[in-house]
Amino acid sequence: MKADALTVSELTQDIKQLLELNYGRICVLGEVSNLAQPSSGHVYFNLKDDSSQIAAVMFRSSVQRSRFQLDNGQEFLVFGRITVYEPRGTYQIIVDRVEPFGLGALQLAFEQLKEKLAGEGLFAPENKKDIPYIPASIGIVTSPTGAAIQDILKILDRRFPGIPVIINPVSVQGDTAALEIAQAIRQFNQLKSVDVMIVGRGGGSLEDLWAFNEEPVARAIAASKIPIISAVGHETDFTISDLVADVRAPTPSAAAEVAVPLKEDLKERLAATKERLQELVERKFSSLNERFEYLKKRLRSPETVIQTNLLKLDELCLRLNQVTENKRLASRGKLENLIQRLSFQSPETTIEKYNRSLNELGYRLDTATSRIITRKKNRFAELTHVLDSLSPLSTMNRGYGVLTRPTGKLITSIKQVKKDSRLNIRVSDGTIEALTEKVYPNENESKS
Repeated sequence: MKADALTVSELTQDIKQLLELNYGRICVLGEVSNLAQPSSGHVYFNLKDDSSQIAAVMFRSSVQRSRFQLDNGQEFLVFGRITVYEPRGTYQIIVDRVEPFGLGALQLAFEQLKEKLAGEGLFAPENKKDIPYIPASIGIVTSPTGAAIQDILKILDRRFPGIPVIINPVSVQGDTAALEIAQAIRQFNQLKSVDVMIVGRGGGSLEDLWAFNEEPVARAIAASKIPIISAVGHETDFTISDLVADVRAPTPSAAAEVAVPLKEDLKERLAATKERLQELVERKFSSLNERFEYLKKRLRSPETVIQTNLLKLDELCLRLNQVTENKRLASRGKLENLIQRLSFQSPETTIEKYNRSLNELGYRLDTATSRIITRKKNRFAELTHVLDSLSPLSTMNRGYGVLTRPTGKLITSIKQVKKDSRLNIRVSDGTIEALTEKVYPNENESKS
C-alpha cells in the first residue's frame, strides 16, 4: 500500500470538513420533492431546481418549531448547514428553518393551520358553547396596557356595572405571546372563577395579530370548558382564534357588548314583565273569584244532601229486602222440586232392586254349584271303583304278592331266579324276605 493513499473513511471525513468549514450556515432556494415523514417525526426530502437536486433532512425538534408544513411541489427557502452523511458518502442539508417562497409566509402558515384544524373539527358549529345571558363574572385575556382593555372595561361598566371582571395580563405580540395567551386560558379553566372569557387585542398588522393565529392558542380555546368570545383587531381582521372561539366579535368593544346585556334595557324588560305578570295575576284572581261565587251559589246545604241520601238509602233497603225475599221463595220452590225429583231417583230404590237381583243370582249360583259338586262326586266314586279294581293292591288283597330282588328290581320270570337267591315278597300289609330252595317252570311250559 502506498504511503499517500487514503481510506474511504478518511477521504469522506476530509470532504465533510471542507464542506462544513467553507459553507457554514447556508440558505438555499428550491422545490420540495420526494417528501417523507416516518414515525420518528423527522422529515426527509430533496430540494431541486431545473438541473440539480440535493438531499435535506429536518429533525423532529425543528419540525415542531416550524410554522409551515412542507409539501411536494412548493418552493421554499431552507436555512441550515451542509454536511456529509458518512455511511453513504452523500452530502445533504441539515435544515432548521424553512420559509415559503412566493406566497407570503404568514399567509401560507395561516392557510395550512386553518386547513389542519378544520380537518380535526375545531371549527365545527356543534362544538360551540352558549354565552350566558348575565354572567356572574367575566375573565379577560389581553394586554393590561393596550387600548383594548380600556374599551372593554368602559363598555362593561356602561352596559352592566357591578359585574366582577378578572384580568389575566399577557403579551399579545412577540415570540412568547401565543404561549402566554394559551396559559392564561388554561388558568381560568383551572380556577373556574369566571363564566365567560374575552380573548383578544386591538388592531394591528398581520404580524402584530399573529399570536392569535398560533396553534397553541387555537387548541387552548378549543379545550376550554368556559365559553370564549374572540375579539382580535378590527372588523376586517380575521384570525384562527375567531374560527375556534364560541363567538367572534369584530372588535374588543363589540365583545363587551356580546358578553353582557344593557342593564337599562334589562330593567325596562323586567318592569314590562312585572306589569304583565301583575295583570295576569289580577285577571286570574278575578276569574277564580267569579268561579268561586258561581260554585257558592250551586252549593247545597249538607243537611239537605244527607236527608235526601237517607231517603234513597231507605228506599234501597226496602227494595233489597223485597228482592232477597223473592229470591228466597224462588230458591225454596226450586229446592222442593229437586227433592221430589230426587225421591224418584233415590239410591235406596236402586240398591234394593240390585239386592233382589243379587239374592236371586246367589240362590241360582248355590243350586248350580250343588248340582256340579254332586255330579263330580258321583263321577269320582265311579272312577275310584274302576281304579280299585285295576289296582295291584286290590289284587294283593286277594292273596297275591309282588316278587322283587333286594335291590327292588321286579321279578317276572323264573329265569331271573336261581337256587339260594334272596327274594322280597310284597303283600298287601307288608314285605316278606325269602330264600329260594328250588326253581321249576310251569307244566305247560315244560311240555312245550
